[in-house]
Amino acid sequence: MNRRFALLAPLALLVPLPAAAEKIPLGTLSDYLNSLTTVEADFTQVNSDGTISTGKIYIRRPGRVRFEYAPPDRSLVIAGGQQVAIFDAKSNQPPEQYPLKRTPLNLILAENIDLSRAKMVVGHKEDGTSTRVLAQDPENPEYGSIELVFTANPVELRQWVITDDLGAQTTVVLGELKKGGSMGASLFDITAETQKRRN
Repeated sequence: MNRRFALLAPLALLVPLPAAAEKIPLGTLSDYLNSLTTVEADFTQVNSDGTISTGKIYIRRPGRVRFEYAPPDRSLVIAGGQQVAIFDAKSNQPPEQYPLKRTPLNLILAENIDLSRAKMVVGHKEDGTSTRVLAQDPENPEYGSIELVFTANPVELRQWVITDDLGAQTTVVLGELKKGGSMGASLFDITAETQKRRN
């Protein structure tokens, strides 16, 4: 499966979400995202071809994320040093790499997230159970979009759906978020991971 899609699209969900009365304001959601420094969670990924993957995600803002897929899948996606690297378990080649700024994930990994920026949010609604925010890079909408799904009381990020530059969608559903722990830089070191796999 092409791991590129893991970065470029978010998910139409599998878990029931608690009811919320009205959509959460963008300012509140920006403050919440900016408060996340480190996050660890289990995730379920629904790929554009309908296949499902599971694993663990590590986020260290700004600019770092690691998708570690559950065995026997040894695939891995790392963002660090302004690059995204996709390690294909079935290939002995170096990872595919893309500039982080060219993926919608960059919008939630930015140092300062401001969802009220002009033309960044192109959709903001409450669907009866959650608040959904559709965002894109205002300067480069062709890079794709990310739909973030939040529940209220307390505000919590539950999933995202990335639509990539080719229109393919990938949904990531998050388990319980463990916030604020320490994470070593090596988790997000693309060069070190490349060396390790080569050996």
